[in-house]
Amino acid sequence: MGKAEVVIVGGGISGLSLAYFLLKRNPQLDIKIIEAEKRAGGKIVTENVSGFLCEGGVNGFLNNKPSTICLAKQLGIEPLKGSEDSKVRYILINGRLVKVFQNPVKFFLSPLLSFSGKLRMIGEYFIPPLKEEIDETVESFVSRRVGREFYEKLIDAMSTGIYAGDPSRMSMKSCFPKVYYLEKKYGGLIKGLLALKKEKKDVKAQPEAVLMSFKGGMSDLINALEIKLSSKIIKAKKVVNISKNNSFYTVYFNDGQIDAEKVIFACPAYESAEILKELDREISDILKTIPYPPLSVVAFGFKKQQIGFGTSLYGFLIPYREKRKILGTLFDSSIFPNRAPDGYVLLRSMIGGRRSPELAMLNDEKLIDTALTELRDILQIKGEPYFIKIFRWQKAIPQYELGHEEKLMKIEQRLQKFPGLYLTGNAYRGVSVNDCIENSLKLSETI
Repeated sequence: MGKAEVVIVGGGISGLSLAYFLLKRNPQLDIKIIEAEKRAGGKIVTENVSGFLCEGGVNGFLNNKPSTICLAKQLGIEPLKGSEDSKVRYILINGRLVKVFQNPVKFFLSPLLSFSGKLRMIGEYFIPPLKEEIDETVESFVSRRVGREFYEKLIDAMSTGIYAGDPSRMSMKSCFPKVYYLEKKYGGLIKGLLALKKEKKDVKAQPEAVLMSFKGGMSDLINALEIKLSSKIIKAKKVVNISKNNSFYTVYFNDGQIDAEKVIFACPAYESAEILKELDREISDILKTIPYPPLSVVAFGFKKQQIGFGTSLYGFLIPYREKRKILGTLFDSSIFPNRAPDGYVLLRSMIGGRRSPELAMLNDEKLIDTALTELRDILQIKGEPYFIKIFRWQKAIPQYELGHEEKLMKIEQRLQKFPGLYLTGNAYRGVSVNDCIENSLKLSETI
């Protein structure tokens, strides 16, 4: 295949956005994006079936970071703002859906927490910070600071909703760094939030973050990047090895090779581990320790009148204590327009994850039956769905578990031996679309 100045391994959002930013800085850059699959986009996939616009992965991004919005505008695609219903969220508590209020007063007055749980939450103000800086689990950190009930009912479900993870293993420092450092900087969460509120009074008030997507779903972003990068992308080409040869690297495929001055791995950590095992066994072994549990997404189309609970909501999450077989459900047609035909509603339920990987691997019939049984009970659904679509991810969301930050430090130390070799993507410092694009932008400024 010859030579290139830069080779990017992986054509997901991280690899595509990185290539775009690099070319924006240097339009003459000789760059190649190598994608193993027949399509680009990674876990961003949107399918329109019978008028139901289904996301196989992420359904949107928040507008509180400028990188994604700016990229979309540069690509000529207009972001779509989520409806007011996208702010209405529920948690399943003792078998009933309880609304989660964003307003602190309404939250405190809601039945989400017991009276003792509310007192313990307020008591966080008086809890002293840990003197030493340790890598603490999400479960340990939140229970210590805000109380066991707050953790079990709210944070457990929220952690599952973002990572499909197990908070008893997840690293607080790596998964929720902003919250973690409130304790380190201000001595506590309430103290930190009060200090930040005071600081914000001195600057122009920032509007509340809003969920965004695109008219044709998140794949619009991938499609727009593909159009800009069409001559740079090579699909259905699996990278199997890499070697260093003086001032350049050789990237090997099953049927050829390409030399490059710089190589960026923007593929999942487990794929990078396999490719790097001969070049540097230590980096490879560390990458292999980042878990990717399986997750299945089951989309259903119903008529609105079939949903007894109602349809004016973003969705709901389920804490582990409820012992249910789905992690939560999103009402995609209530969040964004044109997600379902008139009079219908599109729901997406998540099954599996770190705690229940076996459920994600059920056959189609059992997977559908499992999700429907839970939805009928929780949402008072009558009758059969008019539409069903299953998305399966054998290796879904990377888990930032205890020791994650230490892993990254060791990888960075080892990479110093290999100038021009980089790792990026959602396995390292943020799993959201915003994180991936922002990290790509930062990396493009250093390459």
